[in-house]
Amino acid sequence: MEKINISEKLRTFDKYWQSKQVTDFNHQSVKLVKLKGEFEWHHHKAEDEFYLVLKGQLNVELEEDSMVLDEGDLFVVPRNRGHRLLAAQEVHLMIIEPKSTLHGETVKKELEKTEGESTES
Repeated sequence: MEKINISEKLRTFDKYWQSKQVTDFNHQSVKLVKLKGEFEWHHHKAEDEFYLVLKGQLNVELEEDSMVLDEGDLFVVPRNRGHRLLAAQEVHLMIIEPKSTLHGETVKKELEKTEGESTES
């Protein structure tokens, strides 16, 4: 067992949109990520996502709605719900999700693959 200091972990990286796993439990990953700018629309077919804003303000756009999350706010994006994240200024975010959930470059590659398949058919 080890104690994890979130502030110390956040100081170990500065690249945006690249989550860092800090621990796991019950087949769930606990990740930290720094955000700035926007991430394209996507969804996760089988997994919910838990977002907790540690620093800053995050706009979560859903297909039919949007909301602003401030420091200390949390939100669960239901599985199979299209969403995108927008951060005008740097945001520090904790994400809890199944270990199988794809993010970052993997999601971008999957989106490009899907878009490429749909244009060829």
